[in-house]
Order: sequence, then structure tokens, then C-alpha cells
Amino acid sequence: MIEINNVTKSYKANLALNGLNLKVGKGEIYALLGSNGAGKTTTINLLLGFLEPSSGEIFLNGSKPHVDRKVVSGNVAYIPENVSLYPYLSGVENLDYFCGIAGIHKSKQALKEILTGCGLQESFQDKKVSEYSKGMRQKVGIAIAYTKDAKVLLLDEPASGLDPSASNELTALLKKLASEGACILMASHDLFRVRETANRIGILKQGAIVEELDAADVTAGTLEEMYLQYMKN
Repeated sequence: MIEINNVTKSYKANLALNGLNLKVGKGEIYALLGSNGAGKTTTINLLLGFLEPSSGEIFLNGSKPHVDRKVVSGNVAYIPENVSLYPYLSGVENLDYFCGIAGIHKSKQALKEILTGCGLQESFQDKKVSEYSKGMRQKVGIAIAYTKDAKVLLLDEPASGLDPSASNELTALLKKLASEGACILMASHDLFRVRETANRIGILKQGAIVEELDAADVTAGTLEEMYLQYMKN
């Protein structure tokens, strides 16, 4: 569902992506692991159609995102490090609002059930988002993606700033969405969370994947050792 073929992206003299190749299929969670400046956010912005590649091709469900904006708006959900919600609306009111923008209309009870399924406690669903922790806001963001029935989820540092309990809940939610057929690409520098969440991991350095591996085939310690070695060289 995500296909990136030999993509480069330059900002004047700065080469952000250098021949990037990447494929992520239905029901798969792929993690781009890299330091700040490795090209993770540029990759996501290209997939969202905000940027056009300098060379190479990008496809989402067979369409080029910077050309066909409908494929992005209809099939893709983006969950940033800090989910932007309306602080003086409740969780259920935020969900209702964003559903309305997408032309989706559900009863309040149905929206509450979705929030519950995405891990937001019922006792918080009618409280203002300004009272929410970061983890709670992430759950509302995932609920929005779930309600939209997004086929592709793009996440940029989704576990940054979350406590261990909230991080574990996020991992469980992403695995649930993948089991229901979502294609998920997450960008992160959190080695442990990447190892626990993803099916496949790509180590990104200077705009190119220097190592790709199955998460099940590597321990957290081995992944850390490998990652640090690449960052040194």
C-alpha cells in the first residue's frame, strides 16, 4: 500500500533523502528508526503529498500522493507527536467534529464505543481535552483514524513523551489496527518501542535505509548495538 522507489529529496544544497526504497503492505507495521535529521519526517511529508520528490516515485494505493490529493484525504490518517485537538471540547466532541469534516455521522454512543475501543476511559470521554494527558490525546487521534477507516496510518514519534503504561497501550492499539488490515508506518528513534511494535524495522541514516530487518529476528540489545554502530560510522 506504501511504495517508495529510489526517492531523493533535496532542499537546495541539503540532501534529505538519498535513493530511499521502502514498501509497506496491508496489515504491516513498519518502523523507520533514525536520529534527528535522518529523513524520517521528510518521508512522511512526501507520503502526505505536502512535498514532491526531487526524483523517484512514491505511491499510496497505486496513486502518487502529491498528484492525487484524494487518495491522501480518503485513505490516510496522520498522527503526529503532539495530536492537535480543540482543548475546550471533550474527547467525544472532538471525535464528532473531525468525523463531521470527513462526512461521517455517528451517534454519541457509537463515538463513545470507538473511544473505549481505542483505550480512552469512559470517565474521561466527556471531559475537556485540556485535562487530558498526552497519552489520552493520542488515543483520540487514533480514534479519529479508526473512525475514518484509514487504510494507511502515518505516525511521527508517536510514543515520544509517553509513560511506559501509555506506550504499551499505544503498541496494543497499533497492532489491533494492523490486524484489521491497516498499513502503518511509524517514524521513531525509540529503539525499545520500535522493537515491541513493528513487524519490520528500517534503520535510516542520511536519507537512505542502511539496514532492514524483521523485528522478530532481533533482540532489543542487538538492535541497539546495531543502531549505535551505524550512527558512529
